[in-house]
Amino acid sequence: MRLIFLFSGLMLLLTACQPEAKMTDNKESVMYQKMDIVAPVATKIPKELTIHGDTRTDDYYWLNERENPEVISFLNAENTYKDEMMSHTKDFQDKLFEEMKGRIKEDDQSVPYKDNGYFYLTSYKEGQEYPVYSRKKGTLEAEEEIMLNVNELAKDFSYFNVGSRSVSPNNELLAYGEDTLSRRIYTIRFKNLKTGEMIEDRIPNTTGGAVWANDNQHVFYAVKDETLRPVKIFRHRLGTPSTDDVLIYEEQDDTFSAFVYKSKSKKYIIIGAYQTLSQEYQVLDADNPTGEFRMIQPRERGLEYGIAHFGDKFYIRTNMDALNFRLMSTPENATTKDNWEEVIPHRKDVLLEGMDIFQDYLVLSERKNGITQLRIRPWEGKEHYIDFGEDAYMAYTSTNPEFDTEVLRIGYQSMTTPATTYDYNMKTKGMELLKQQEVLGGFNSADYVSERLYAKARDGVTVPISIVYHKDFKKDGTQPLLLYAYGSYGYSMDPSFSSARLSLLNRGFAFAIAHIRGGEEMGRHWYEDGKLLNKKNTFNDFIDCGEFLVAEKYAAKDQLYAQGGSAGGLLMGAVMNMRPDLWKGVVAAVPFVDVITTMLDESIPLTTGEYDEWGNPNEKEYYDYILSYSPYDQVEAKDYPATLVTTGLHDSQVQYWEPAKWVAKLREMKTDKNPLLLHTNMDAGHGGASGRFARLKEVALQYSFFLDLAGKNEVKG
Repeated sequence: MRLIFLFSGLMLLLTACQPEAKMTDNKESVMYQKMDIVAPVATKIPKELTIHGDTRTDDYYWLNERENPEVISFLNAENTYKDEMMSHTKDFQDKLFEEMKGRIKEDDQSVPYKDNGYFYLTSYKEGQEYPVYSRKKGTLEAEEEIMLNVNELAKDFSYFNVGSRSVSPNNELLAYGEDTLSRRIYTIRFKNLKTGEMIEDRIPNTTGGAVWANDNQHVFYAVKDETLRPVKIFRHRLGTPSTDDVLIYEEQDDTFSAFVYKSKSKKYIIIGAYQTLSQEYQVLDADNPTGEFRMIQPRERGLEYGIAHFGDKFYIRTNMDALNFRLMSTPENATTKDNWEEVIPHRKDVLLEGMDIFQDYLVLSERKNGITQLRIRPWEGKEHYIDFGEDAYMAYTSTNPEFDTEVLRIGYQSMTTPATTYDYNMKTKGMELLKQQEVLGGFNSADYVSERLYAKARDGVTVPISIVYHKDFKKDGTQPLLLYAYGSYGYSMDPSFSSARLSLLNRGFAFAIAHIRGGEEMGRHWYEDGKLLNKKNTFNDFIDCGEFLVAEKYAAKDQLYAQGGSAGGLLMGAVMNMRPDLWKGVVAAVPFVDVITTMLDESIPLTTGEYDEWGNPNEKEYYDYILSYSPYDQVEAKDYPATLVTTGLHDSQVQYWEPAKWVAKLREMKTDKNPLLLHTNMDAGHGGASGRFARLKEVALQYSFFLDLAGKNEVKG
């Protein structure tokens, strides 16, 4: 799955030769006193890349050779350099880690949910990194049955993750996925829940999910190709080798991916195929696993839809003649779009995000003015919205596997309210608090203040900002502020709670989320205005939000920091090129920064399926536009802010070489003496470490980087 560029005689040189630069006054950070430490400099091996009559020379293209020992040596050298530059913060990092860990209740348990006669729970034990999955039959007073103790499963691995878990309809068998490399490539395993014994069947190279037919013998699953794109759906019969599995569906369009799931009604196995602008679904009676799938509605360019089955109908959320989506229904045996009838009309100011169906109620998740609202609509009677009493919050429907109930399980949190689980009675409107995340260490939500702000972008568009700070924070233009955003794929960044974030807020930082275009916070148009040939709106919005926060005295002019990850890392790279003077420090996590080269390489995961997000650079119009903002291509000889870049050697979403190349080029080109650090997790991928506490070590590294730059390193080395 990798295009390996072979070149003999590669050498990595460690050299003290650095560009001449003017030293700025940064006495508050010890890192600036360490700039004589020798930084790794990658060997330059020019690689010419030509298309549309334009030739780019990539001196660091060879870093994509994952198996090349010189590549590993370079990444290790960067890690050593980072450790040396940050060595004075080691005790501080340890303090932050223990502080953040100390807020977590180590002995903890999820709110149980009931499904098919059992209550299911997830629990953590003191000192353990991984969850224990268990269940109780019929009542919460019943004996607890341990299904999986992930701590035991993970003990021989540096990385371990359990993917989807699925119990057979007769409650006797468990299927689950396990990933031991952090490439999101799962092997499906099976366990007999009656005897506690593992079943010999193993299915490799899957997405991790197994969907049971109603006969308790057959499962359906998705297999990935060499680019990690799920493209094939197979049927497996327990007790037979996976090599004998039956291919049910193969996706032929390289811009589509495939998946399989079961309807909430348990009546249908559903195969879906999706890309950015189109989806289609096929269904099979779950009582007849060897039968034939039938199409709901064939794919059409620009037609998006999703389905849910209830009674004798399918309910369909679709963008057909509806930018912000609407809800339709259709008889279960007449499902093409000419049979669709409107249930909920399109609204210009409301984005229909999702639906949950019950025997007597339809629950709609609707986003308005950037906030998701939950709308309760009885099949008969008057509808209402759930009132949460706050202006900026995150609300969502949780696990609701049963149809015949008046109780809706919901989740709620805000930037000052920890994650909270409620049971909401849709008939009486009564709200029962089941659990709120316990934050240890004396946390009091009244000590923190959250606001909803609105910044005017340069083209006149109003961009929402969610911000939180300690009540002692002074809005006088002297304080540090960390601005965060994502801004891609229509993914909305909700104002959620973080106990780890308190370590910043308690030290005088404000934290803000810029709800920039490219997300879907303000409706579908918000996404459309931040992708393809409108992508620069995303970057401009972020910069304009930063300037707004400085102008409104939420941040000191020289104490504005920025952070983003993955596609948000692309955002970081772009705004660093566009306005390097605006940011005191930047953390770019697993950043997608070599956009042109990646989007021209169809062997890399997420390329062909994302032409409708970024554009296809095989077409000159998109090539020119992407090239004009691609962070790696736009690196220039100029001053850049202090920067910490993180990646994972096994990252399946953004390949490690993108941030590695970017750092190498920045180190060569930049004219400042600000710290530039690369941290590569050699054992993990896109999501970082797998343990619940191990993840906090990377957060502690990032926070210590910001706090040290701000002169708030309490433990000097």
